[in-house]
Amino acid sequence: MAWSLEKSDAGVETHLGVVRPATEAHAEEAVGALRAGKVIAVPTDTLYGFACDACSLEAVNRIYEIKGRKHTSPLAVCVGDIPDIERFAVTDHLPHGLLEALLPGPVTLVLSRGESSILEKSLNPGLESIGVRVPDCNFIRDIARKLGSALALTSANLSGQPSSVSIKDFENLWEHCAYVYNGGVLPSGRAGSTVVDLTKLDRYKILRPGSARDETVAILGRFSLEEEGTAT
Repeated sequence: MAWSLEKSDAGVETHLGVVRPATEAHAEEAVGALRAGKVIAVPTDTLYGFACDACSLEAVNRIYEIKGRKHTSPLAVCVGDIPDIERFAVTDHLPHGLLEALLPGPVTLVLSRGESSILEKSLNPGLESIGVRVPDCNFIRDIARKLGSALALTSANLSGQPSSVSIKDFENLWEHCAYVYNGGVLPSGRAGSTVVDLTKLDRYKILRPGSARDETVAILGRFSLEEEGTAT
């Protein structure tokens, strides 16, 4: 069951006029900002993140500027529902039911883009793979559904600084966002999502342990995937 933010603390409501509660009532407003090429800050099931329309080069560049991040560091994308993934990445080599076992949840799946991906070539140029998330969080999924596209998503902090589990953690960056959506203090700690490479048939590679490594490895094992580098 998705972790709902409907009852989260609305908290600091008026600072710069940008802070809003992360509730369904504000999803359309968020989508309007994204369609205008703006960056918003949102809670996920792991950390707070900066999000923008993944198909807006201007907005993607803005995220890199806010974070002080090198363009060689790739951004992941977030979609609203599991079937949406195939619009952006190759999934037909995966065992039936694997995506549904892993998602929604605190896992980023690294998949090949393939020729049919509708992602802008300017997103993570030179990379043939893309990290995809379906967070177990109603608010961000609702935004992605209403946008009808993928969100470029990265942690809401300066590059190299600690990740954010509350909006106070990145208060110095609020001014760069069209809106900051407050979901209270997130319960997962600062580990972020588990990142797993699934680009190869019947193989996986954990790229970042994150907050769900053990659960992820157990699921991959149930579907007979083997870790890269292990004997067959």
